[in-house]
Amino acid sequence: MKTSIRLFTLSAAYFATIGMAMAASPATHDMGSMAQAAPATSVTAPKLDAALRQLWHGHVVHTREYAMAIHAHDSAKAKAAEDVVVANAKEIANAVAGFYGKPAGDQTLQLLAGHWGGVKALTEATASGDKAAEQKAMSDLNANVTAIAKFFSGANPNLPESAVQSLFAAHVAHHATQIQQIMAGDMKDEQTTWTAMQAHMNTIADALAGGIAKQFPDKAS
Repeated sequence: MKTSIRLFTLSAAYFATIGMAMAASPATHDMGSMAQAAPATSVTAPKLDAALRQLWHGHVVHTREYAMAIHAHDSAKAKAAEDVVVANAKEIANAVAGFYGKPAGDQTLQLLAGHWGGVKALTEATASGDKAAEQKAMSDLNANVTAIAKFFSGANPNLPESAVQSLFAAHVAHHATQIQQIMAGDMKDEQTTWTAMQAHMNTIADALAGGIAKQFPDKAS
């Protein structure tokens, strides 16, 4: 059901056409079919939507790789996955900066660093069976969700805070479920979570792209 695909390289010229400045990512990823779904034909800015889908899928691909490496006690693979999670966060932040400016990009990176810090902590706590650390990580992740929702809704009037909060709260719940399943070796149920998680990345990307396209109709394509 899975296929190995290469994350398409997005040139500087392409980002100029949609108002973005983002580094290309040449890594090969193992992604499910949901991750490859094309944006719906009704999307206002299909190029922007496709780019954001690709970026947000990169986030879940590499956080999953990190969890699997931790479960396998493979420190080298864990470090490699962590490095790409951080690189992907920088790409997302650069995409935001292309529309909202560098300060907004820097704030996005800070928020994504907080998200990743919580996911990493939750992964390690679940792997070691540290319930107190798990609770702390979830608390930090939920606080980060609130901060992300406030930031995106504050930057874009087309993105209601409650809607963004719900989207990212569901994303955190997917992380928590997936991590538990991976650490338990329950890969059958993890596949169901993984499919849902990838589909939800499309939902997040579509919502963000739609809001940006309404706010910047002359820049988004």
